[in-house]
Amino acid sequence: MNLCAGSVVKSKNGRDKGKMFAVLKIEGEYLMIADGETRPLGKPKRKKDRHVQPLNAVLDLNAAGPRGMCDADLRKWLRPFKED
Repeated sequence: MNLCAGSVVKSKNGRDKGKMFAVLKIEGEYLMIADGETRPLGKPKRKKDRHVQPLNAVLDLNAAGPRGMCDADLRKWLRPFKED
């Protein structure tokens, strides 16, 4: 699996199945993911990499400007990937 910080992934297993997340950090086989709603940046979810499906998109996590990224920015950037 070719993942990096900022990759957009879709959860394949668990209570959050089908939800879109951004990868914040990679720790071996575990990913720290957040969506800005149920999983804010301050409390990311730890999920195994085999339980997510990577999408062909990478968010620039440093593009938020001098104030840094906030949950509202993350929600806005993930909005186009959500399925209604």
